[in-house]
Amino acid sequence: MTIEHLKTSDLIPYARNAKKHDAAQISKLCGSIKEFGFTNPVLIDRDNGIIAGHGRVLAAQSLALESVPCIRLGHLSDTQRRAYILADNRLAEIGGGWDEEMLKLELADLRELDVDFDCLGFDADMIEQKLNPPEPEENYPDSSSKEIDVDGMQMECACPKCGFEFDPKKP
Repeated sequence: MTIEHLKTSDLIPYARNAKKHDAAQISKLCGSIKEFGFTNPVLIDRDNGIIAGHGRVLAAQSLALESVPCIRLGHLSDTQRRAYILADNRLAEIGGGWDEEMLKLELADLRELDVDFDCLGFDADMIEQKLNPPEPEENYPDSSSKEIDVDGMQMECACPKCGFEFDPKKP
């Protein structure tokens, strides 16, 4: 694979791209590009059509970057190209998740080093939630530890088959 540097104006967005890129995401991508550079090449077809990297191209244009690194995937058939456009976005979303303890350690260390979390895609509220998760409320009764005494309670409903009485408004 060869990396080509192409003008952003020469890249053609896929007209049927199903992945949306809102202003907040583009802003975060801009922050990442400013901090780390353009580290993830845009994938294009033989005619400069964008296969993967629509958001990165929008961010590059927002930053007035004249060119971006691209990798040409000319070997894909039209069907493969269209399917890969969906696969690239979807596969990045599913599975894996985060190791919450490891994430907490890494975020705490990076905060000590004054890293700008906006360039990582984390906002201040998310950082606070990850580093200082709320304590469980002790006054909230655990439903498994307390039995409910139903003797003498007025119930609104009764099962027509078995006669079991219950109140649909109460847990």
